Amino acid sequence: MRMMNIASGSSGNATYVGSGSTHILIDSGISRKRILEGLKKLELSLDDLSAVLVTHEHYDHISSLAMLEKAAQIPVYSTAGTASALLGKGILTEESGLLHTIGKDEVFCIGDLEVTALGTSHDAADPVCFRISNRGSSCAVVTDLGVYDDHLVDSLKGLSALMLEANHDIRMLETGPYPYPLKMRIAGKKGHLSNEVSGQLLAKLLHDDMRYIALGHLSKKNNHEELARMSVAYEIDTGVQEYRASDFRIDVADQEHGTQIYEF
Repeated sequence: MRMMNIASGSSGNATYVGSGSTHILIDSGISRKRILEGLKKLELSLDDLSAVLVTHEHYDHISSLAMLEKAAQIPVYSTAGTASALLGKGILTEESGLLHTIGKDEVFCIGDLEVTALGTSHDAADPVCFRISNRGSSCAVVTDLGVYDDHLVDSLKGLSALMLEANHDIRMLETGPYPYPLKMRIAGKKGHLSNEVSGQLLAKLLHDDMRYIALGHLSKKNNHEELARMSVAYEIDTGVQEYRASDFRIDVADQEHGTQIYEF
């Protein structure tokens, strides 16, 4: 399998996951040009994409979806609530036949990839994250959630690669320029994971065969790369599990460059 984040952050998100024969884009919240540039690094084009998986209907996850569909007619998979939101925004039409609805915890196949949609706690219609598996390897893209629960932890165990939200530093958010209602939204149960909570979740998922970790969806105003990495590492190092942060390579996916290509 291969995984590469093309861009991650408050301004737009898109991640590639694929095998030798099946290629999936998770979210399309950046320009078509940026997506094409990302696919080019993988020696792929829009015509190679088997599907676009949509986590939720917020603009930074769907901004170029209508344009992609017009250009390449790629099947789109989302939950029923997200599908209704996409139809309501006029981004897709039922007549196109491209929209496929999936349920939370449903396992479905796209080519030789097995996909599981896992519910997340976010202020969107019906949000999910995705776990994708192929021949004993698996990865997940987990962003845009205010809290996590035991079910999500259990559903994410045994991953080969993980991109996990580390959106904000709590103190930067509290003292930063955002208006109070927005601060409360971000820090709330349907908002975004802080660096500290991200590290606590990651500590529960570490295992000997986890090869790649990337922190994603960092806030431009309330976080920065080294702070996110250091805060997550601290939570791992002070946890009760046997692993330490230095046992793993922890990357940070950014808005401009995403991540390298992970192969596993």
